[in-house]
Amino acid sequence: MATQTATPRHRRRRRTPAREHHPLGLLLPALLAVTVGIWAASILRFQNDGVATGGQWVLGVVCAVVFGALAFGLGRIRHSLPREMRALAYGALTAVTIGFLTSLADGSVLRSAGIGVAVGVGVGLVTFYYAYTHE
Repeated sequence: MATQTATPRHRRRRRTPAREHHPLGLLLPALLAVTVGIWAASILRFQNDGVATGGQWVLGVVCAVVFGALAFGLGRIRHSLPREMRALAYGALTAVTIGFLTSLADGSVLRSAGIGVAVGVGVGLVTFYYAYTHE
């Protein structure tokens, strides 16, 4: 029967499996956020002769939440970014964080920006090198 080969066969579409998230995808930003929050609160606590106040803890929690959200979001979109933009994004996040923490420690604007940019450039270069050698 010639008609049997003429009828189109319906191919089953492969269903793309749901992307499984690695446990480090949530754990690493959370640990880094807690570290940044404690660091910010402790900087202000040491400036206040070791007396803990509510404002220090609020600043620490706000810093932790903002940094954690940015780090988590960047971790989710990092695979869609080209390696140059990925390195720039990680470097910028690090530069802003280190610059802000330096400014909390009574650093001048120039000193905070200089240290933040220096650390951000270093992180960006390391991130670019890692992405370039592992793709």
